[in-house]
Amino acid sequence: MARLPFSQQVRQAREDAIVDAVNRLLAGKGFDLMTMDEVAGEVGIAKASLYKHFDSKEALAAAAMKRLLGRAEVELDRIAARDGLDALGRLKAVVHWTMTVQLAGEMPSLPSQNSSLRAALMADMDYMTLLMGVSERLSSWILAAQADGALSPKVPPEVVLYTLFARACDPVLAVLKAGGHPDDQVIDWVMATTFDGLSAR
Repeated sequence: MARLPFSQQVRQAREDAIVDAVNRLLAGKGFDLMTMDEVAGEVGIAKASLYKHFDSKEALAAAAMKRLLGRAEVELDRIAARDGLDALGRLKAVVHWTMTVQLAGEMPSLPSQNSSLRAALMADMDYMTLLMGVSERLSSWILAAQADGALSPKVPPEVVLYTLFARACDPVLAVLKAGGHPDDQVIDWVMATTFDGLSAR
């Protein structure tokens, strides 16, 4: 593979630093409270320089989400390659990973009702391709787990999918962590409620 010219390497390094900063700010305070000024300040560049790379908050959020989905694809590959995991075991491994990422402060927090952000994400073909790839892979595992009898067939697969996605931004994790509970315990509790429910067995 040909090496990028130095100027492109510098540009890529700066964009990586910008997305790192955006990810931290989105994880810490969310999209609505993040400002372009904060991102520029976090990276140590002028706001005008930031706009040369990303023209809006929405574009910044899309870049952070594409990086996250890229990480998710790598994790899905790793999980799929593990021996001895059935479909339910793979789904549990994915949920465990997403909660670990959130508790580490690396999960971008995006509002579900922001129309400008939603429109920008829906218009970003790279983002949509990544999202559909991850969703289709998880959906195939959900259908397999339902066919195996490991997940209830009464719950539509898309409801299961959205429930699993919701664990990546579940506020319960932060509340329990703030209460002094160790990460492993928090993950165990939320894994139990996600896959086993609250009914006595």
